Amino acid sequence: MIEKIGNISNYLGMPINASSHGAMLDQMNGWIHWLMLILFVGWGTFFIITLFKFGIFGNEKKIKPEGVKSRFSHYTEYAVIAIEAFLLIGFAIPLWSMVKTDLPEVVDETVQVRVIAQQFAWNIHYPGADGKFGRTDVTMVDEETNPIGLDRSSKYGADDIVTLNQMHLPVNKQTMIYLSSKDVIHSFSLPEMRVKQDAIPGMSIPIFFTPTMTTSDFLNKVKGSTREGMGYQIACAQLCGNSHYRMLGYLTVDTEEDYEAWLNEQAEELNDDDDDDDDW
Repeated sequence: MIEKIGNISNYLGMPINASSHGAMLDQMNGWIHWLMLILFVGWGTFFIITLFKFGIFGNEKKIKPEGVKSRFSHYTEYAVIAIEAFLLIGFAIPLWSMVKTDLPEVVDETVQVRVIAQQFAWNIHYPGADGKFGRTDVTMVDEETNPIGLDRSSKYGADDIVTLNQMHLPVNKQTMIYLSSKDVIHSFSLPEMRVKQDAIPGMSIPIFFTPTMTTSDFLNKVKGSTREGMGYQIACAQLCGNSHYRMLGYLTVDTEEDYEAWLNEQAEELNDDDDDDDDW
């Protein structure tokens, strides 16, 4: 019953849910909308009755100087407070803890990615085949060739993969993103994954989610809608400067096989670049 009530979120124009935790957030959103609807109808009805009874027709004689003696309004307010407390303590706080503070253990199957925001782009950093991130150094930052300051000569840095505005993830595998910023506060937003988190300079903030729908399946699902032909997008949801509007990245959710093929392709390109440098 509670689940059916929460399903109103399916009719609120929200983006398609493509993550394992999204259904819980959508349910919570639905319950909040029901509560707001009840309050809107209740208080709106009371306001209209008050206008007709004491205002529009000027029935001053009906106004009693001792005021209203009924306790009904008090009981109504107590009921609203109880429902709000129930939603907050029973659902919102546990849900927040589940998706924000109770970090899952990073295991071999976990996909780890660093995302470094800057005006006005998303730098995506993957560990290489060794599964370890190489060292980064701010003094090595070069906006043209090394935007994150990756030290390729460090212990784990030689095989790391760095892309610009392009993120690939495998479907049905937990992803751990470490979010940071090079300059100002940005906000990393993946609406279909029900993910939104500020990127704050000087901090590395973990985000975790599990994609449940490949990009191909998503594109098939949005055919005929205003999103037709557009896959998952990485948006900046925080005004971050005069070109904030064009800070857009793209997420591709692959099958396991396609994701491994993409990683291998990136590794081959990296090796080709190294060979070219040696020849030069």
